[in-house]
Amino acid sequence: MGKVNEEVEKIVLSILKEEGMELVDIEYKMGRGRGILRLYIDKPGGVKIDDCERISKRIDPRLERSDIIRGHYLLEVSSPGLDRPLKKEADFKRFRGRLIKVKTFSPIDNQKTFVGTLKDYKKDYKKDYKEEIVALETREGKVIEIPMKNIAKANLHE
Repeated sequence: MGKVNEEVEKIVLSILKEEGMELVDIEYKMGRGRGILRLYIDKPGGVKIDDCERISKRIDPRLERSDIIRGHYLLEVSSPGLDRPLKKEADFKRFRGRLIKVKTFSPIDNQKTFVGTLKDYKKDYKKDYKEEIVALETREGKVIEIPMKNIAKANLHE
């Protein structure tokens, strides 16, 4: 996560906590002479357009005062959608039993894309370190254990 994202996260988390929401992801990209800051938020029962508008109105003045992002930028606040990304331990624990799609950096059994039911997220304690593992069961009934460090992208898959 870049410096802009880290600083934005500090501001956003306190506001979202007050609202009973969570920060799913932050994207900051430069394009066509200005930046675009996208915040993906969620809450139990899902996020509505009114939630996004309210959060945007609360966050925007704080970001402007902080001067984290220099120059012009567009702030977008939205729901993560049906294919919500899974990034944190809490995400993997929360969505156990759901269908997910995982893309890996390096192949496992000559394959880099997996679709299956999220079975578990666990910490496997090795000799000098702990390894975080995501286990999913494929449609064929095979359980694949994927180290978190090998996950390039993971999303809910409907």
